[in-house]
Amino acid sequence: MTRSFDAIIVGAGQAGPSLAGRLTAAGMSVAIVERHLFGGTCVNTGCKPTKTLVASAYAAHLARRGADYGVMIDAPVRIDMPRVKARADKVTLDSRQGVESWLRGMTNCTVFDGHARFESANTIRVGDELLTAPRIFLNVGGRAVVPEMPGIHDISYLTNTGILQLDRVPRHLVVIGGSYIGLEFAQMYRRFGAEVTVVEKGAHLVSREDVEISEAIREILLAEGIHVRTDAECITFRPHPDGIGVGVDCTEGDPEIIGSDVLLAVGRRPNTDDLGLDRAGVAMDARGYIKVDDGLETNVPGIFALGDCNGRGAFTHTAYNDYEIIAANLLDGAARKVSDRIQGYALYIDPPLGRVGMTLAQARARATGKKLLVGTRPMTHVGRAVEKGETLGLMQVVVDAETKKILGAAILGTSGDEAIHGILDIMNVGADYTQLQWAVPIHPTVSELIPTLLNEMKPDGS
Repeated sequence: MTRSFDAIIVGAGQAGPSLAGRLTAAGMSVAIVERHLFGGTCVNTGCKPTKTLVASAYAAHLARRGADYGVMIDAPVRIDMPRVKARADKVTLDSRQGVESWLRGMTNCTVFDGHARFESANTIRVGDELLTAPRIFLNVGGRAVVPEMPGIHDISYLTNTGILQLDRVPRHLVVIGGSYIGLEFAQMYRRFGAEVTVVEKGAHLVSREDVEISEAIREILLAEGIHVRTDAECITFRPHPDGIGVGVDCTEGDPEIIGSDVLLAVGRRPNTDDLGLDRAGVAMDARGYIKVDDGLETNVPGIFALGDCNGRGAFTHTAYNDYEIIAANLLDGAARKVSDRIQGYALYIDPPLGRVGMTLAQARARATGKKLLVGTRPMTHVGRAVEKGETLGLMQVVVDAETKKILGAAILGTSGDEAIHGILDIMNVGADYTQLQWAVPIHPTVSELIPTLLNEMKPDGS
C-alpha cells in the first residue's frame, strides 16, 4: 500500500522541520523521514555540543587568567571532564527532544522513523512503507571524511562525532586538519589540559582565509602552547607503545609525533550515497553533492535539496536560508535565489573570526583592473579589547573604490562573530560603505571601530 502526501521531507536537520512547519501551516500534508537523530548535525554533533564545550574551555582559560584581572584563585584550576561532557549532552538532548516533539505534535505532519530510499522520482520507501508526493525535499546532511591515508585503518581514530563521547582529557591530541572543526577542538582540549598538535597539509591554517588572517590565527594557537605543523605533505599512522605514531613529512620539526589520540578533521562529505538517487534520476557532482539550480531544485522537477547535501553552503545558517528560499518561492510567490546570498561564517576559536564576503585575495583575483580600498586595524587599537584584556587579532575590510560597495570583511578578535554583522547587514541591503562610514556606534564596543576602519582605508598596495 502506498501512502500519498503533498510533500515528503527526508531528514530532520536544520531546514527540514521548519519547512514542514510552513507547508503544514499552508494546509499541506507532509511526511518527514528521519533515520537517526532529530535536529541534524547542528544539534547533535555540531554547533550545540561543540559551542557548549567551547564555553567550558573558555571558563577554564579565564579562571587561569584570574590574576590578570586581580582575581586570585589559590587552587589550580581542575577540569571535571565527565561534568563538562554532561553539560554539553544536556544542551544537545534538550534541543533534539524539542525538535522531535515539535514534529510529532505538528498537525498534518506524519513522522517516519527509518532510512529513506527512492523507488522512483515521486516515491520513497521507508522500511515496508511506500510514500509518494509531487514534491520531495532532501535535507540529509553530511558526515566526516575519512581519507585513505597510509596506516589509517591500523589505528583507532576520532571524528567530530566520536570525540564528543570522550569523558576524559587526552594526554596528547593530534588533530589532522587545520580548519574550522580541527582548530576549535584543538584549542578547546588544550584549555582542558591536553597537549595538542595540529597537522595541516597546506602551507597555512584555514586556507580559505588571507595569509594575514591565517598567520594571526596561528599566533593565537601558538600563544596557548598548541603545536602547529604545516606543509605536512605525507601523513602516516602506526600503532605505538605510547599511543599512535603520526608521521609528518614537513619542512621542519620531528618526522613523527606520538599522540594518545588522533582527531580526523579534514573535511565533510554529503550523505547521498545510499538514497537511491539513481532510481529517481537525480544528478550529483563528482563529490556526491546533489546538483541544484538557483531555487534549490534538482534536475528532476519536484525534487529539491537543502543544507549540506547540495554543496551550496556548509553551515546551519545557510541550511536555514535554503528553507527560507524554498518556502518563499513555493508559498509566497517570491523568486529568491541562492546566488543572491552573501556568505558569512565564523571560526569559533577564542578570539573568534567573523567573516563575510570575499577575502582580499579573492577580491584581487575577481577585480582585475579595478581599484580596491583596504582597511586594517589591530585589535590592540580597539578599546573594548584592551579593557577586556583580549587584544589578539585584527580587523580588515575590502571595498570596490568605484562602486563603493563593501566586497568583504574579517574581524578576528573578541566579539568578532557578533561585530561582523554590522558589515554583513550593510552588504545585504546593497548599501555602499559611506552609509556606514558616518554611523555613530555605541562606545565601548568592537563594532564602534567599523566606521573608523572605513575612514582609514587606503588604496590596495599603498
